[in-house]
Amino acid sequence: MPTQPLVIVFDVNETLSDMAPLAEAFAQTGAPRELAKLWFASLLRDGFALTASGDNKAFAAIGAEALRTLLAAEGISGDLDAAVERIMTAMQNLSLHPDVPDGVRALAAAGHRLITLTNGAAANANKLFVAGGIRDRFELLLSVEDAPAWKPARAAYEYAAASAESEPSRMLLVAVHPWDIHGAARSGLRTAWLNRTAARYPSYFQAPDITISALTDLPAVLAA
Repeated sequence: MPTQPLVIVFDVNETLSDMAPLAEAFAQTGAPRELAKLWFASLLRDGFALTASGDNKAFAAIGAEALRTLLAAEGISGDLDAAVERIMTAMQNLSLHPDVPDGVRALAAAGHRLITLTNGAAANANKLFVAGGIRDRFELLLSVEDAPAWKPARAAYEYAAASAESEPSRMLLVAVHPWDIHGAARSGLRTAWLNRTAARYPSYFQAPDITISALTDLPAVLAA
């Protein structure tokens, strides 16, 4: 029998948004293209450190400061403020991965409730979804900026459950990040790891309930 409708909770950055174009934004400032991945990892590291110490700082503020530090270390010539602005603007104007629109529409058509829970800003998710033509499929756009803590802290997932008026066991987190999968699982949510790159899942994190290579695969898996 098909599963009963779930509250499907989507991570946004990298899970739904294609961050590959950020490499070009870095190159345009004179920085190595591969610095984009280091920057995002540094941003998350510092956000997690602040969360662990009981703080909740804005994603964009941490991102801009981390950028300034990395670009300065690269010896970027010219206007550092302009370089930071260029990259942060590119981050706010990403597009959806190609598999996302059809996957989202099929999940909504199957009766599932769709929400987000992002460590970024809800306004950026809204802009992304409007541009991609899927904003109307989402019931709530939640961000940890309104929660007690960043993901993967339990308080973030509890905030999503309370906002959706749902039991965690009736919720499914979809994310590309194993740390997010682990945090959600430890908080009582079901999990779906979106593994587009055929990566290896770290054994030290709690394994996902579902693994898919494209979001368009999820509706059939849930219906099976």
